[in-house]
Amino acid sequence: MKMKVLSVFLASMLACSVMGGAVMAESASEASTQEAAAAEDLEAARKAADLIDKIYVQERTETTDEDCKAAKEAWDALTDAQKELVSGQYADPDYFGRDTGDAGADDPLNEDGIGENEILVVSFGTSFNDSRARDIGGIEKALQEAYPDWSVRRAFTAQIIINHVQARDGEYIDNMDQALERAVDNGVKNLIVQPTHLMHGAEYDELSEAVDRFADNFESVKVAEPLLGEVGSDAGALNEDKQKVAESVMAAAVEEAGYESLAKAADDGTAFVLMGHGTSHTASVTYDQMQTQMETLGYKNVFVGTVEGKPEDTACEKVIAKAAEAGYRKIILRPLMVVAGDHANNDMAGKDDPESWYNQFVNSGNFDSVECQIEGMGRIPDIEEIYIAHTGDVIGPEEASEAATENGQ
Repeated sequence: MKMKVLSVFLASMLACSVMGGAVMAESASEASTQEAAAAEDLEAARKAADLIDKIYVQERTETTDEDCKAAKEAWDALTDAQKELVSGQYADPDYFGRDTGDAGADDPLNEDGIGENEILVVSFGTSFNDSRARDIGGIEKALQEAYPDWSVRRAFTAQIIINHVQARDGEYIDNMDQALERAVDNGVKNLIVQPTHLMHGAEYDELSEAVDRFADNFESVKVAEPLLGEVGSDAGALNEDKQKVAESVMAAAVEEAGYESLAKAADDGTAFVLMGHGTSHTASVTYDQMQTQMETLGYKNVFVGTVEGKPEDTACEKVIAKAAEAGYRKIILRPLMVVAGDHANNDMAGKDDPESWYNQFVNSGNFDSVECQIEGMGRIPDIEEIYIAHTGDVIGPEEASEAATENGQ
């Protein structure tokens, strides 16, 4: 009897051992399958990231169109989980995945058959669809309305942005060389180039060099002033353009904030911080000039800063210190940029970015509240009027005056 019980017990133990081994083998197989799937996901995401990095460049090549198409196809082939794994030198899930508005609302202004007179509006550019249509598009539309006898066309100087928009949205925007070649092919005789850039900085210099290369192809070529006009030699060199921009931007900022005036905002302990880009170019003094302009206008609660911290007194920590020392407890951040694009949405207002200006102001502990206004200057009618005036200066006073009269200005 005992021997029989022992035999049953041993048989049961053997069965358990066999079953346990089978379970362990099955678990190991499942783990191996999961590891293989994870590796496949990473590889697919890596390939897409590599293709995005390939088009994140500032120079157009013979394969750019193909590369943009390949990057989008690789992204579209990914699962939602794989898209979250996309990571490269520049690539991330937001490159194709972030919703920046309807690209269909924007007009790239690259049609042919435009006549002999062209106004080429040159911008750095943005991949934010809503901002591109409202800020850059707003300036372009205003110029077309002001000068109906001229055809307004577009060029961007940032190939990185051109590639991004082309790959993601299928919208083709000309770079400078493409736009100038298009003008030549269209038989344009009189070309006016209107930069939307803030100042005579590096982008303006590159624009001028490109225009010089094509100048012999036209009967006349004229380059209009950027938004803030001539730079000047020091922080005290102001001009009418800088004053108009300061007044226009602050009027829009105060209205959006719900105050009756800038003075009322100051009485409420509110300061406005305008964030520009910044530059190592000699034109960086323009930002100090804009601060001087604010002070000259009596805008004591307005501070000018820059993403790059160039000039040094415009760095975020310096601006935080200035506003805190002045006793302001409420901060409203707003871009001192023509377009509310990546810098405005991420560097300024990005709540998920610990280095954003929003988070730096909040984490300083100096302020009771920090808010953001994400609006580019290109959508402000008074700013658009400055561009219209600059274009008119090079078209010629008589023709500009006639156009303004016809448009009821």
